Amino acid sequence: MEEVRRTAAWVASHSSHVFVNSSGIEKVVEDIKGEIPKVEWDFEGIHYFDGGPLSVQYLLVLDSLNFCFWPDEELNYDHLALGLKRAVEHDKSALDADRLQKYTGPELQAMLKWPRPLPLEDERVRLLHEVGRELERNFEGKASKLVESCGKSAAKLVELVTRHFPGFRDNTVYKGHQIFLYKRAQIFVADLWGAFKGQGYGELNDIGSITIFADYIVPAVLRRLGVLNYSSALANIVESNTEIGSGTEEEVELRACSIHAVEKIRELIQLKSGKKVLSVELDLWLWSYGVQLEALPHHRTLSIYY
Repeated sequence: MEEVRRTAAWVASHSSHVFVNSSGIEKVVEDIKGEIPKVEWDFEGIHYFDGGPLSVQYLLVLDSLNFCFWPDEELNYDHLALGLKRAVEHDKSALDADRLQKYTGPELQAMLKWPRPLPLEDERVRLLHEVGRELERNFEGKASKLVESCGKSAAKLVELVTRHFPGFRDNTVYKGHQIFLYKRAQIFVADLWGAFKGQGYGELNDIGSITIFADYIVPAVLRRLGVLNYSSALANIVESNTEIGSGTEEEVELRACSIHAVEKIRELIQLKSGKKVLSVELDLWLWSYGVQLEALPHHRTLSIYY
């Protein structure tokens, strides 16, 4: 996880299009007065949770598919979470490793009760197959075995997920340097911790090692809060809903600068209040804040990573 922090900081210090605003960070910290608005990790309603191994399997499959909803204006994360939940409630074997390897695009649509092809549907199917294959090959078909092998370490679990599942290897090259972002691997770890309330499969002694999950919403919220500034060219691209290529300087900067900025917010809160703050908690607050805002322009990139 230190590689994520270190490389995000490197991008922020060499950025050409996105800039971290120190005064904006100070204002956010001053406004919240050392108390992050509490947002409950909601695993009731749209998520499947029974407190056992099947919940872990559900979360790994959920986060293997948790990316790129925006090309379909009506599709969102809730459709994915609820669709998988209904599938498991109807058939407890729906997410078994052998079955994950066989799903087709139309079958995935039917599982989610979605009336048309999903954005990047072929990639979603490919990643389902990959998860099923790797679970069967290395973990007796069970995501719970993957979690048990991490020794209650969030950082180790991110390392295991990215080692065994190529579709979670969210890294790129920026100005000749390899940059690590690992959004979906980290959000799986955080979902596990949140769903199990830090107990059982969610007992992770170093949950503080996790950074935020660099996606579409967080950069947009940080910009609204004055923490991030965009170049005029990038601002025009974002506000006109023009697609930004995956792996471009602009896209990498949006995500990496978000990670670095929130790390700076976290550090300043702790410095001023003496309270230990988790990046996970900051991410949940920022994301919740963002989804409540109307007409929040965000960047648009076709990517399997977020």
